Amino acid sequence: MKVILLENIGKIGSIGEIIDVKRGYARNYLISQKKALFASKKNIEEVDKIKKELGKKDLERKKIAKEISDKIQNKTYDIKKLSTENKELYGSVKPTEISNLIMSKENLEIKSSLIQPTKEIKSLGKFKVIVSLHTEVQFTIFINVLPEEEKA
Repeated sequence: MKVILLENIGKIGSIGEIIDVKRGYARNYLISQKKALFASKKNIEEVDKIKKELGKKDLERKKIAKEISDKIQNKTYDIKKLSTENKELYGSVKPTEISNLIMSKENLEIKSSLIQPTKEIKSLGKFKVIVSLHTEVQFTIFINVLPEEEKA
């Protein structure tokens, strides 16, 4: 299915580009998230007209992402979790939890879908987490998992 991209999407294409993707991906993700339009003659003409505006919006998003990146890049966040004697966690630290932690500490809202731990956080220690706020803005933060003192 041919679609016109309304924003830059990593590894797929850039604004205004007409690409061929699978029908399900186009309908369920790109079009439903307003990241693309069905490539009809009318839509192609529309996108040509608003391409500059879309470019400005993308630059604005990139600027905001860069500001957030400068604020929290390479920072370490401590999180306390219950653990076993051999430093294994009961469960794991999920991107949603990391997102909430950043919201409480920095008052910055970052969607959990943009947070990717390099490996699953299932034990105590320091872990590297990659945050992708924009196709061109990606940075690293660290999560330090500490043992939570058990209440007697």
